[in-house]
Amino acid sequence: MLRRLIVNAESWPLAAPFRISRGTKRTADVIVVEVHDGAFVGRGESVPYARYGETPASVAAQVRQVAQDVAAGMSRQELSQRLPAGAARNALECALWDLSARTMGESVAAQLKCGPLPALTTATTVGLDTPERMGAAAARLADAPIIKVKVDAHQPADQLRAVRANAPQARLIVDANESWTPDLLQAMQPVLADNAVALLEQPLPVGQDEALVGFESACPICADESCHVAADLPRLVDRYQAVNIKLDKTGGLAGALQLLDAARAAGFLTMVGCMVCTSLGIAPAFHVARHADFIDLDGPLWLQQDRVGGIRQVDGRVLPPQEDLWGGTGTGPAR
Repeated sequence: MLRRLIVNAESWPLAAPFRISRGTKRTADVIVVEVHDGAFVGRGESVPYARYGETPASVAAQVRQVAQDVAAGMSRQELSQRLPAGAARNALECALWDLSARTMGESVAAQLKCGPLPALTTATTVGLDTPERMGAAAARLADAPIIKVKVDAHQPADQLRAVRANAPQARLIVDANESWTPDLLQAMQPVLADNAVALLEQPLPVGQDEALVGFESACPICADESCHVAADLPRLVDRYQAVNIKLDKTGGLAGALQLLDAARAAGFLTMVGCMVCTSLGIAPAFHVARHADFIDLDGPLWLQQDRVGGIRQVDGRVLPPQEDLWGGTGTGPAR
């Protein structure tokens, strides 16, 4: 029987606005791909990202371009030759992983020759706001082991100090989302040191990070927007000390694992991150994050309501989604 492809755009309201340097989100807008084979359903989710020229409509159209190939039995390896790395390939590839687990009766963890997914210590994000509001948000997270601090170029020192004052024990990751200049980066070095920042993420815009060549930072600097796939690593070696791996950038789990292995071999620290999404989008990332140095998988925790069987946070750790949601050996969600 030919496989059937279904592509849907979904919008999930957030419990509170999520602000970074380039804008504010109030919903998680995702693409969900389903591949039906008559007996089983495999699902995958991705987040179209305007920063990379993606929209829900464009990503859905990309997936539908290969509908006939999917129906005819296209493999994950063949998919990597048909679609570029990005949200469309991620959603479809993850749906194929899920379908294979259900049809083979072998979970994704077993296919990867790994044991059951463990609970993971994830960063919890304090979104961009006034220093006072960011400090108050940090106070509510004071027991969190890791806090990710979203900053911009307006008041980054005050924002960071406010978070540190209210969460004195947490490890801090600072994420500027390309908003700094080289001069601001230099000026922030004493502040990063004084506040014991563990990692600084993408301070400079893509295309301007040549200023990092030879730069001595108070903490490791992590490439996010500057690193999508393993082929990006050679030009990052003398600029960054860490890379942020996201399945929406790598085009799925296979590319993320490839980037993980290549980054570790090249001596980079590794971070596994996410967009604001549901636990269907997070579930595949757990298989990469279990091997990473830093983990930032709190996207579903921003939702008013997540999918049934989604991640749960307990004492600063997140429990993996139930296998019935993604990557397990059951029949999949009823349709």
